[in-house]
Amino acid sequence: MEIISRISKGSKMDQVYIPKNRNGFGIGDYVVVKELEKGRIERPFFYNIDFVEPVKLEIIKEIIKIIDKTVKNENVIITGSFLDKGFCFNDIDVIVVSEEKKEIENLIEDKLKIKVHVIFLSNKELIKGLEIDPLYQMMLSRCVAKKRFIYNVKNKINYKILDLYLLKSKVLIDNFDFLDGNEKYYLIRNLVAIYLYLDSKKVDKKKVDMEIEKKFEKVEKIKKNMLEKNIFLKKFKGIYNKTFEKVMDGINGSE
Repeated sequence: MEIISRISKGSKMDQVYIPKNRNGFGIGDYVVVKELEKGRIERPFFYNIDFVEPVKLEIIKEIIKIIDKTVKNENVIITGSFLDKGFCFNDIDVIVVSEEKKEIENLIEDKLKIKVHVIFLSNKELIKGLEIDPLYQMMLSRCVAKKRFIYNVKNKINYKILDLYLLKSKVLIDNFDFLDGNEKYYLIRNLVAIYLYLDSKKVDKKKVDMEIEKKFEKVEKIKKNMLEKNIFLKKFKGIYNKTFEKVMDGINGSE
């Protein structure tokens, strides 16, 4: 006879409950308690992603499995350039929607031998982040999630926070020669996301990449570090200064 049950948390000892009306397992019998081998994790939900390589899908499932075993959570969301086509495993961003916060990056890296960046957010914190942070909006516009989610939020522009975010992109002006293609792309993307956000436009990865190619150069060419310095910096400074002026006007107007 086998009985499947769940471990419950007790005040002094955790316990497993079994029904009183049962055949076998008498009082005083010795039994073995072991973890049930779970079946395949259900296919996660894809948002604005047509295809993920099978090896990446297995990595996603393993990440979710490790997190589910370690911390109680409402959802696990995988994002970053890891989801782009090809075998790039460098940029794996993981958002764990949970009231708890635990050190879990090292555990995932030890088991899977890949680096991840894990952010713990409560559902309330995530919604607030989506309201004020264009980068959060862009991250969740293209992702893989353990559970289906719907976040309908309205932008609440916080100009002081945007000013801090914008400073990141200024690094590109003074350090153009020292940055590789991917680093340049991320700093350009940061600027363009803020630029679109201030213009009350939809901020998602596809829209941001389209705007980058419209104003600068093809994304792939940027990532391959093939930008013409003088031509690019002239355009970049123009958009940066325009965006900075909007942010300053907003800060001065709110004081």
